[in-house]
Parts: sequence; C-alpha cells; structure tokens
Amino acid sequence: MSTTTLPSSSKAVNRQSKNAKAQARLAWLLITPTVLVLTIVILIPIFQSLQQSMFGKAGVDPETGFVSDTEPFIGMRNYTDIFTEAGGRFWTAAYNTTLFGVVTVVLETVLGVAMALIMHRAMKGRGIVRASILVPWAIPTAVSAILWGWIFNQKGVANAILGQHIMWASGGFSAKMAIIIADVWKTAPYIGLLTLAGLQLIPDEVYEAAKIDGASAWRRFTSITLPLVKPVLVVAVLFRALDALRMFDLPYILIGPRKGSVETLSMLVQDEASNLRYGSAAAYALILFLYVFVFAVAFLKITNTDLSGNDEARRKRNERKLPISAFFKRPGPSTPAPQTATERSQQA
Repeated sequence: MSTTTLPSSSKAVNRQSKNAKAQARLAWLLITPTVLVLTIVILIPIFQSLQQSMFGKAGVDPETGFVSDTEPFIGMRNYTDIFTEAGGRFWTAAYNTTLFGVVTVVLETVLGVAMALIMHRAMKGRGIVRASILVPWAIPTAVSAILWGWIFNQKGVANAILGQHIMWASGGFSAKMAIIIADVWKTAPYIGLLTLAGLQLIPDEVYEAAKIDGASAWRRFTSITLPLVKPVLVVAVLFRALDALRMFDLPYILIGPRKGSVETLSMLVQDEASNLRYGSAAAYALILFLYVFVFAVAFLKITNTDLSGNDEARRKRNERKLPISAFFKRPGPSTPAPQTATERSQQA
C-alpha cells in the first residue's frame, strides 16, 4: 500500500487559498451593513420616485366636478410630455445644466492644476498660501452667492471695474457669466488641493533624471507630471463634475428662481415640487439621476479609470504603460560609440 504526500509548496498554496477565502468571507460580513444602508437610502427612494412619477397633480375630478385630493394615475405622461411643447422648459434646464457643468469644470481644472504647481514650488510663505486658498472652498455656497450678488449688483464692484452698467441678475448671457465666475472662484481650490496631494507623491529623482536627459519644462510636465498625477486628477474632476451637474443653490440665490436663462434641472425639480406637481418633479429627478449616472460611467470609461481596486486590472494597465525613459531621446543603435585610444592604435 503506497501513500502519496503533497510537497511543501502545494501545502503552502492550499494554505494561502484557505486564508484568501477566509478573508473574502470576512470582507463580505463587514461590508454587508454598508450595502444594506445604501440599499435603504438609495434604491428605495428611487423606486418611490418612479412610482410617484406615474401620477399627476390633484385637482378637479372630471366625473364628480369636486376638488379631489387624490392624484390621478397618468402612466408615462410625465415622461412623454418632455418631447412635446410642455418639455421646452425641461430642455432649457438640461442645456443650462450641461453648459455650467462643462465650462466650470474645464476652467476649474486648468486653474486648479496651475494653483497646485505654484503651491508645490519651494517658496516663502507657502503654508500661508495653502491655508488661504482654502477660504473660498470653506465658505458655504449660499454665503458666497450673497457675496457675489453684492459684487454683481447694479452699483457693485464688477460694474465699477468694467466701467459699464450691466444688469447681471436680469438673465441672459451676463447671468450665465456671473454664475460661472462665482462657481469657478469657489471650487477651483478643491481641484487644486487634490492635485497638490498627487504632486507631493512624485519623487524629485524623476524630475532630476529628466533634466539630465535634456527634457524641457513643458516636456517634464506633459511626460511626467500629468501621467503620474492623472489618477488623483481624474477623481477630482469626476467629483467636481457630479457636483456641478447638481447645481442648485448658487444660481437660485445669485440670480433668482424661474429664470429660464440660468435654470438648472435641480431648480426645475424644486419649482415643480413647490407647485404641488410632485409627479413631474419625480420624473425630472429620475432623469437627472440617470443623466449623472451615465455621465459618471462614460467619464470613467473614457479616462480608463478603475475605482474598484482590482489588482489584476491595475497590473494589466501598468503593463501597457511605457517607462519614463521612453519619453526622452536616447542614442540610437546607428550612433557609433566613441573609440578609445587603444582601439584606434590597434586599427592602425
């Protein structure tokens, strides 16, 4: 009777597999309460909003002629009305939401990266600069809207500097510009501080090697800084874009409600709900949720960003990346190496 014994390497592999399974079970046990809470606070309101969007506004009962408190069931009419004349206000709000989201995020990204590069340099008073740049971000949006309302007042600082008499809060292009300026002033430091955190993780030896290879400042920025700071910058831009697409309080306080030139989807939802049109408000809220969700997924796909923490996917992405040395010129194989004096004498 013969017995077979597993080698020590196989036993080690089995032991590691059991440990990995035990850690996976423990992780699921720890994450289960969080999943349940997210289910309660996210999925349940979504289903309730979907149900509410199937009903119209309570009014006069056509059969009895009396005022009824019961909301009539209208099916998908709140959604189909978007594609009729009644949906003109919705498309205007969707356009304003997209415009504010794209323009403000682009400007904030450019200014935020510039501020991060300036704060990353060794200079006197760098700590004071980093602390002061937090002030706009720390001020509540409602307070900053009131402050900018004074600046864009008819007799405010903006008109005094420009030497013109612009009615900023009257609507139109000037109102859009006022919102964009105020929003960029407030939230550009957010992207700047997150980018600064990513810059501090880049070792100085990488820049020193690039300087030795003759790379210019622009080449170092595009070939070293941007690729290495991309994960932090992508997350900062994503969070900021999601926040911009939900913009409500800044245009509502700075310009005012029911201004078609600056009304966003969030303002439209609030206005419909305040006028007891809960069905259409719920429909617009669900569309806004889908819009933000699709934008987030598309943004992550376009930027090739993985937020799941999958080590295998991260390893495959790193394999596709070129090393830093590939961005700089190296002597080609056709360039002959300089000969020593001994080699020249032997050839002679």
